[in-house]
Amino acid sequence: MERAQELRNNLSLPEALLWRLLKGSPDGVHFRSQQPIGDYVLDFYCAKAKVAFEIDGIAHDMADRPERDADRDSWLRGQGIEVVRIPATDVLKSPETVAESIVRYCKR
Repeated sequence: MERAQELRNNLSLPEALLWRLLKGSPDGVHFRSQQPIGDYVLDFYCAKAKVAFEIDGIAHDMADRPERDADRDSWLRGQGIEVVRIPATDVLKSPETVAESIVRYCKR
């Protein structure tokens, strides 16, 4: 998907910090960045655990974004994919802590 490639090439700062820690399959857990699924592109996806991790900046609280996010999450759940939303501020504070939590979540 062309949009996914464009997003991969233009990661936000929190996404880039997290991807640096997740891209090497930490603790044997494989992640994909900007993974297309249906009409959507997931920030990070662990196929084995069927979990998407979305890094939400302030824009996710504005206008119709909360409703669009809820619709998207509902559609993904219908595909058997769990969605975990993580505030971008948490990633900026401690990308290592967030990455470790993500890996542990996928290994549960």
